[in-house]
Amino acid sequence: MNNYTSTVEERFIKYAKIDTTADPTSTSFPSSEIQKNLGKVLVEELKELGIKDAEMDEWGYVFGTLPNNTANDNLPTICFCSHMDTAPDVTGKNVKPIVHRSYDGEPITLPDDNAQVITTEKHPYLKEKIGDDIITASGLTLLGADDKAGIAIIMDLVHHLVNNPEIRHPNIRILFTPDEEVGRGVDHLDMEKLNADFGYTLDGGVAGSLEDESFSADGVTITVNGISAHPGYAKGKMVNALKVVAEFVASLPKNEWSPETTEKREGFVHPHTISGGMEEASVSFIIRDHITAKLGEYESRLEDLLKATLANYPKLDYTFEVKEQYRNMKEIIKDVPFVTDYAIQAMEQAGIKPLPTIIRGGTDGSRLSFMGLPCPNIFTGEMGIHSKHEYVSIQDMEKGTATLTELVQIWAKHA
Repeated sequence: MNNYTSTVEERFIKYAKIDTTADPTSTSFPSSEIQKNLGKVLVEELKELGIKDAEMDEWGYVFGTLPNNTANDNLPTICFCSHMDTAPDVTGKNVKPIVHRSYDGEPITLPDDNAQVITTEKHPYLKEKIGDDIITASGLTLLGADDKAGIAIIMDLVHHLVNNPEIRHPNIRILFTPDEEVGRGVDHLDMEKLNADFGYTLDGGVAGSLEDESFSADGVTITVNGISAHPGYAKGKMVNALKVVAEFVASLPKNEWSPETTEKREGFVHPHTISGGMEEASVSFIIRDHITAKLGEYESRLEDLLKATLANYPKLDYTFEVKEQYRNMKEIIKDVPFVTDYAIQAMEQAGIKPLPTIIRGGTDGSRLSFMGLPCPNIFTGEMGIHSKHEYVSIQDMEKGTATLTELVQIWAKHA
């Protein structure tokens, strides 16, 4: 890119040091107030870049606008979105980013825990990054490239466009969200305030990856009511709900229908939490498939397995609660295929090989698509996510900026 001065490294390192861990046990929004600490920093940086309407609302959403600089007032408004929170799987407190210049392909031993060694055997993508500058954490925390790499790319884009006004672009809406990692990232988003026509999340991995098809997802919570009795006098009386739930979970298929036995477009049913005791016990599931109709089939099969277990305990009853989580973004994006096509064209113009793929999961874009903002997902270079082995290539982030620079110019040519 002409006149491009990269700021992704310094921005990413700054953002990574700010703890924004989401809290899945919280009922507040955002789930952790610390997420707003990064939001405040981003608002100030946007204002310093001349984004006059930069703000963070009461819920922790950060907004800003880079106005249309073309003569065409009929251009659509494009949103670029990344999330500020990090996953609770590994702590995000006291992150110490380390830059490994000109990575040579050798194992990277993280200094604060020598047992944490990042290798090309465990992380094959690293083989493609030899010669790049790689950022890792120090071994005690995650890095936060998911999704602070996306934030750094969007902020780098704003910096680049502000300093190169000859690059034509439509209205660009900037959106940074909280709580994506706990599945609530757009729960309180004001779509009228966002006021965008099409969008892209920056939350993908491998350079060139472009995702416009996600899982559809439900959550299921099953609660079994047991029969309580004093354990010293329980013979013939007690029916332990926790043991019944454990028996039910043990009846699930062992060689199919689970995350550890499926790939590509195969769906699954995944028990992730058991809680309770003798009198009442619950198990929570996530249900996933790329075909939304299959979720109902999976839930029916799951309830049949539960009933088979409870057939041995005729005095017990249960509840079976289903909650919709998100749906396959492809159901919306298929009607506006040019949104994906423009991103592919942008990568090609930036010299990056497009790698269209599917998501075995979801992003904020999954829900945004059904809220009126068709929203594929573009790469950031974030890898090894939700772990102490998380890493990102500085050059991959710069490729993200290059892709977005080409993309806004493509949109500027299309009314």
